[in-house]
Amino acid sequence: MKLFIQIPCLNEETTLPLVLEKMPKKIAGIDDIELLIIDDGSTDKTIAVAKKLGVKHIVKHPYNMGLARSFRDGVDYALAHGADVVVNTDGDNQYPQERIADLVKPIVDGQADIVIGDRQTHKIAHFSRFKKFMQRFGTAVVNQAAGTKLPDAPSGFRAYSRQALYRLNIITQFSYTMETIIQAGNKRLHSISIPIDTNAKTRESRLFKSSWQHMRKSADAIIRSYVMFKPVTFFGTFGGILLVLGAIPFIRYAYFFFTEGGRGHLQSLVIGVTLVTAGLLSFALSVIADLLRTNRVLTEDLLERVKKLQYEKPTQETKSKK
Repeated sequence: MKLFIQIPCLNEETTLPLVLEKMPKKIAGIDDIELLIIDDGSTDKTIAVAKKLGVKHIVKHPYNMGLARSFRDGVDYALAHGADVVVNTDGDNQYPQERIADLVKPIVDGQADIVIGDRQTHKIAHFSRFKKFMQRFGTAVVNQAAGTKLPDAPSGFRAYSRQALYRLNIITQFSYTMETIIQAGNKRLHSISIPIDTNAKTRESRLFKSSWQHMRKSADAIIRSYVMFKPVTFFGTFGGILLVLGAIPFIRYAYFFFTEGGRGHLQSLVIGVTLVTAGLLSFALSVIADLLRTNRVLTEDLLERVKKLQYEKPTQETKSKK
């Protein structure tokens, strides 16, 4: 089996040597270990440092394209070069690279499709109480949408099997972490976590400018994924709430109509009609969205087949030559 360890980088010339220093040389069940740098528009000497330290596989973006695109491009490169397992870590040395073998083991043993390193965020000293709370809240929402029980959804320290990567499709432009969990859960891929201890903080995150921006973009990614996979639940619940709210003004109108001798409060009737109409439109949207979901499932099934043809053909040709 071949393992690709991909490292998205943005100006990591200082921390990259620390990351590469602890990379495993041998892992049980893995025949080849390859390192892959995805340079997301660095303006420093990240690539030069990587080459000097022996990294042979490099994907370079001409400008910053974001973490989600870096992950996707890294996966495409790894699969095209015969990866059976892909591990994603970070270039800021946040994650303990010596635990990569533990991430890979459940996949090699056939016990999981995706393995996520649980950072145990409650133990991270530089995380504020608010950030810890939002991490737990975001993880709970993702687990609800995915039907999983993972303790640390935002963690980027992960291992994916080749078959899992065939079935996952990155759509968001922000961060792939939560989106892939929701997709994996709804596609019945088996995801598990292992506890890890993070390294000391080396720099501020470059993924977002503030916690509020991170919350907003994460919420957008979660809602988008939730609507994609559970449109009936989303629009049906919203429509039900609107119908209940719409019934209240109707009841108020009826009460005053009968108690005041036929003089109802017209504004209540208008509000009630508006809310009920919106509720019925929401139910109609749920039907349309569900039909689109069915079409998307068929499209993704076709895309999975295309990926297998695209990425497995070179491997088969290589074997036939041998």
